[in-house]
Amino acid sequence: MLNIYLTSVDGQFREIDQIRKGCWINLIAPTQEEITRVVEHTQIPQDFIKDPLDDDERSRIEKEENDVLTIVDIPIHVKDDSDSALYDTIPLGIIVTKDCFITVCLDDNPIINEFTQNRIKGFFTYKKTRFTLQLLYVMATYYLKYLRQINRKTNEIERELHESMKNKELFSLLSLEKTLVYFMTSLKANNIVMEKILRLNYFKMYEDDKDLLEDVMIEVKQALEMAEVYSNILNGLMDTFASVISNNVNIVMKFLTAITIVLSLPTMVASFFGMNFVKLPLEHNPLGFIIAILISATLSVITALIFWKKKYF
Repeated sequence: MLNIYLTSVDGQFREIDQIRKGCWINLIAPTQEEITRVVEHTQIPQDFIKDPLDDDERSRIEKEENDVLTIVDIPIHVKDDSDSALYDTIPLGIIVTKDCFITVCLDDNPIINEFTQNRIKGFFTYKKTRFTLQLLYVMATYYLKYLRQINRKTNEIERELHESMKNKELFSLLSLEKTLVYFMTSLKANNIVMEKILRLNYFKMYEDDKDLLEDVMIEVKQALEMAEVYSNILNGLMDTFASVISNNVNIVMKFLTAITIVLSLPTMVASFFGMNFVKLPLEHNPLGFIIAILISATLSVITALIFWKKKYF
């Protein structure tokens, strides 16, 4: 998918049909024809577009003549399958040329949508350096947003695990742990890219741009620290709740065993009095049946009281 946007001098943001100076070219899972069109018009290396389309591409920044390619990993929300992570990361390519600003991504994502829907204040397609930094800042805020959601999800699973005897909650924790590993790996790589942008003169930056970049780096480092803390907590929870589930099963088995013993006593008494090949006591007593019932009930009550005092119930 190829979309072209342009912010006019008076600040009007709109979608256009042709590539022109100062525009933003947004490529989402582009076809070969769309890639060829952009390459022929902007004269950038084709690898600049194809590299971010590799799901395993690492975060980096490189410059070729006047064109700068920045690749960072951005967080996305995925479906909660039985054994998959709730969130994942995919590469986002940011290409700054002399005349155009280009973004390339494998899939539609909320970070790009923040800009296509014109929700970002002070956003202009022709201010390429600031646009780059704004994209990076929104990326960092989404990491923090998803990390907070992961923390809330962890708390919900923790409450469920107090009474659970199933493995479903443990699989959910495993999915969250996988997500945090993805996040930590991506954030560390993204942080290196930010440091290179600050240290090397890939972009012409004004004082406000440098301040924004520093804010981005602070957000990225905060997200990385949060991911590391949550990962450590989850590691402890996984071990603890595995033991909790096993203990819950043992408690239920103990309860069922105690109930079985209590119910087996009346059966045993009834079996004795039901024998027909020996002379049984009370067989000619008109109250024999009631006495047998009372004996069964007494034995069951006494046994139940003993188990109750031992906290088997």
